[in-house]
Amino acid sequence: EVFHDFGDIAEGTKAETVFKFTNTGEAPLIITTAQGSCGCTVPDYPKTPIAPGASGEIKVSFDSSGRAGKQDKTVTLDANTNPRSTILKITSNVLPKTENQ
Repeated sequence: EVFHDFGDIAEGTKAETVFKFTNTGEAPLIITTAQGSCGCTVPDYPKTPIAPGASGEIKVSFDSSGRAGKQDKTVTLDANTNPRSTILKITSNVLPKTENQ
């Protein structure tokens, strides 16, 4: 999976999802960097090599504060893979705060 839809979330929500993966290659998988498309999208990824056949996960958190409306964000992973970069995508519809909130 390289896509996650949070659906409708309230503005100010800090939403998280986990992308799980398995190293299907013959060498240890080394993720060198993971970069969110903006400061509101923060990835947490394994810093140690993932052995062939082993699994890992990348946690992505999205802070919806001040971001009402449709949101499409990405996390770009660089690793010793072919191709070198993989893009994870998240989307959400952030419901704006009302005066009563």
